[in-house]
Amino acid sequence: MGSDFFSNLINNEDAFVPLLFAGAGIIWIVLGTLTGMVKTMARERTRREIAAYIAEGSMTPEQGERLMKAGHEKA
Repeated sequence: MGSDFFSNLINNEDAFVPLLFAGAGIIWIVLGTLTGMVKTMARERTRREIAAYIAEGSMTPEQGERLMKAGHEKA
């Protein structure tokens, strides 16, 4: 049932299109998940940096709060 099964499945015209869509869907889900992870990591890194600036005194808490809220406003 090894590679013969998969080669027959791919060469079967009735199964090729659904397999193509399933593969594209899986790739879409994986890329969407990775994109979300990268965005979350960048957001958390920025929050830590702002907190560090506030802690060292080079930024006021109000300025940090404004920076964290920036970009969240709906246009």
